[in-house]
Amino acid sequence: MTDAAQRIHAVTEATWPAARHWCRGPWTIRDGAGGGKRVCATTAEAAFSGADFQTAEADMRALNQPRLFMVRQGETALDDALDARGYRIIDPVNLYVAPVGLIDDRPIPPVTTFNIWEPLAIMREIWAEGDVFADRIAVMQRCKCPKTGLFGRANDHPSGVGYVAVHDGMAMVHALHVRPAQRRHGSARWLMRHAARWARAQRAEQISALCVRTNDAANQLYISMGFALVGQYHYRIHPDDRTP
Repeated sequence: MTDAAQRIHAVTEATWPAARHWCRGPWTIRDGAGGGKRVCATTAEAAFSGADFQTAEADMRALNQPRLFMVRQGETALDDALDARGYRIIDPVNLYVAPVGLIDDRPIPPVTTFNIWEPLAIMREIWAEGDVFADRIAVMQRCKCPKTGLFGRANDHPSGVGYVAVHDGMAMVHALHVRPAQRRHGSARWLMRHAARWARAQRAEQISALCVRTNDAANQLYISMGFALVGQYHYRIHPDDRTP
């Protein structure tokens, strides 16, 4: 794993935090409280044996969570061990980063984007359209870092939302969603520029984002804006469990 990817993982932990986490042998176990894969996946922090998997699996089942592991770039031994146990790959993710000045590259037209916290009812409504419900908004609310919500307008209508927080000089944008009817009008770009501008005011030097590899439109957005791909990870889930 590169230094840049390692830093992004640390920023993710801080800006999109689990409800609880603890060490159990070689593992970090996370209680996601319904907030999705990123906050409930178990990660390996040290060398492990076959018996260690039973311990992790027992903890995850006790939380009524799927038996789910995050496999970060370079963790070949973990990936192979999970594959041998029948765990299947889901949701490979790309890690992107850019200087804030590269993204905050032009004036934002008036009444186009706003930073707002706590989220407005219309922001929650738009998030819900993108499957970001109360449990994931709770993840944002428990973040202790400087943070804000992003709200966009296009064609005199609410167009999109996002959430951005800063840790250790790096901002991370999460839960970016633009309404289908308002896409291809630049809303996502303006929201990302606003995120970078807000991050600069928090003295962040870099801005980052995570994107599922199958989301072609979002990956193209980040690449076209100048973000660099600095790493990847994926999840492996037990074959008898459902994706959270």
